[in-house]
Amino acid sequence: MLSREQTKTWRSLTERQRGMYFDLSQNAVIVDGRVFDTDGNDRTHIAKLDVRVPDHQVKWARIRSEMAYFAEENGGYVSAVFKSCVTMIERFPSLSQSDYAVLMLIGTYVAYRTGRLEYDNRYAIDRDKLAEIIGLSERKFRDLYGALLAEEIIREEGAEIYVNPSVFYRGSLDDAEFDLTAYQHARLYRGTVRELYKRYRGRELRQLAIVYAILPFLNYNTNVVCFNPQEQNKDELRPLYLDKLAALLGYKDVTKFKRALNAIELNGKPVFTFTEDPHDRRKKRVVVNPRVVFAGNAEGLGAIKVLFN
Repeated sequence: MLSREQTKTWRSLTERQRGMYFDLSQNAVIVDGRVFDTDGNDRTHIAKLDVRVPDHQVKWARIRSEMAYFAEENGGYVSAVFKSCVTMIERFPSLSQSDYAVLMLIGTYVAYRTGRLEYDNRYAIDRDKLAEIIGLSERKFRDLYGALLAEEIIREEGAEIYVNPSVFYRGSLDDAEFDLTAYQHARLYRGTVRELYKRYRGRELRQLAIVYAILPFLNYNTNVVCFNPQEQNKDELRPLYLDKLAALLGYKDVTKFKRALNAIELNGKPVFTFTEDPHDRRKKRVVVNPRVVFAGNAEGLGAIKVLFN
């Protein structure tokens, strides 16, 4: 409970100041006793650390710290926004599968709240700079850029480029200037995606793009690809087995599809792994490395990380 003095101070703040303090209270990362916001700015001068807190708050802080440090290790994250069980082919019919990998990369440059494409130093990314980042041929970039505009994934304001918050968003989705209640979201880790894109750009982009293609079917707390990804009860999950997933993504040869998944690695660890169905060992469940994408809680994260260590 706030003291009378704290209450008075809170009421004296402007709406903008209250919003800043609220964001900090929800999303701050504490490193070596200093407080940082989601953009990495040191906010220690406006924050106060108090170790005299109830046990349940200590547990809450520990859980948040685990998730925050995990995010920090993987370069921070952007929310990838999608409709559950709606394939990316249905949602963006003019994009190819390889385009999905490029789209993931673009998402890692979305600025906090505004949606503007920016470098990490906050300088805006215009069309020419975006072409340099993506690294496609002039013709392929022109075609892709036109498709992104046509699909309303991006929009231009002068030389600046903004990403539709229903595709990627940084910050609390409640603050987005767009009704996202019909959408789901997952954390797409920025540093990881950039590293993977750098390594697999070119002919292997289609393989990397599978990460984005399976998002609408990813169960939050298990990272298992499923027919019913929003199911909370693990015993009720209906996995999208390897053969079914291959068919869904347009791969006719299951062996070739599995080979494509196995070829993608992150620091020597697989991005995809497979677990046997205990009821039918011929069937393989597909699990995604949470260091690339994850939407669950700290407890679920701990269980999944073991599969990739």
